[in-house]
Amino acid sequence: MKKLLLLTLAVFVLALAACSSNDQAVNDNQEKDNVPDEKENQPEEDERYTAIFPLTGIGTNEPVDNRMVAVMVNNHAAARPQSGLSEADIVFEILAEGTITRFLALYQSEMPEVVGPVRSAREYYFELADAYEAIYVYHGAAAFVDEMIVNRGVNFLNGSTYDNDGVLFTRETSREAPHNSYLQLGAVYDVASTKGYETTTSHEPLDFLTADEIEGLAGEKAAHVQVVYGDNTETIEFTFDEASGKYARTSNGEQTVDMNTDSAIQVDNVFIVETPHEVIDSDGRRAIDFQSGGEGYLIQKGHVQEIQWENKDGRIIPVKDGQPIGLVPGKTWINVVPTNPGIQQSVTISND
Repeated sequence: MKKLLLLTLAVFVLALAACSSNDQAVNDNQEKDNVPDEKENQPEEDERYTAIFPLTGIGTNEPVDNRMVAVMVNNHAAARPQSGLSEADIVFEILAEGTITRFLALYQSEMPEVVGPVRSAREYYFELADAYEAIYVYHGAAAFVDEMIVNRGVNFLNGSTYDNDGVLFTRETSREAPHNSYLQLGAVYDVASTKGYETTTSHEPLDFLTADEIEGLAGEKAAHVQVVYGDNTETIEFTFDEASGKYARTSNGEQTVDMNTDSAIQVDNVFIVETPHEVIDSDGRRAIDFQSGGEGYLIQKGHVQEIQWENKDGRIIPVKDGQPIGLVPGKTWINVVPTNPGIQQSVTISND
């Protein structure tokens, strides 16, 4: 009888222990459910690839350690069509003189043989290039701009030094100066090395959307985007192509194509930012504020979101409710418009 009582007591103790363990497991699971997942809102890893390109989010099994190269690309009517723009990861389009814009094209995932025509430097362009830790390539500048570039420690290659040397720069005889200077991009790293510049580095990737997030993109429909610089003197348009899921660019009604390939320029993200511009001299040079942030639009996959933009560690990124918004993996075009007249007056977005 005593043995039976002891056995019954042992079974009862074991049952209590099991219940306590189960209760603890439930509590642990509930606590875990209430703790934010550190990987939440991060793109899922694609096991097919060992790395992604930092400016496009495209997967690759190749090493991703080549340093970005930022090139000043001419956008005067006499410089069109340009070479190499279709292979740029990010293109900034910013007013340079009058109502004419100029491009800062960032290259890293693709490196075309030729880029150009290459044009002169401005302070806000080289500051952007340096913030992205890129080698800055331009052709000529005012003496005081050259001095700023040197004094601020920017890693640069100036076409005035290598003009038509047949290695880094060539002159195209079918066009007239200053619209005929072309960079041989494949020579940049070799020439940069002779100046003691690093040509390999590890760039931090931008934020990119997952496939599910892209599928769930919200916002007003945006099949057509128009950006006007000046008094309708420079009109840029982006038109959404349902088949490719990309936006094709036109300039003053003419489709933007790459002279190297004759293919249309198509981008995955159209990012428009508004910021103060100030004319600072009699030659019409400007100072542009890329530090303070402001209003913007982010246009992706046929939808537009009204957002803010911020400067995060030198990079211009879209944010909403204080949180960064991911880009669609692929190429990005960033149009910068002045606060006067402002983004509402400069930009028209429709579903036509």
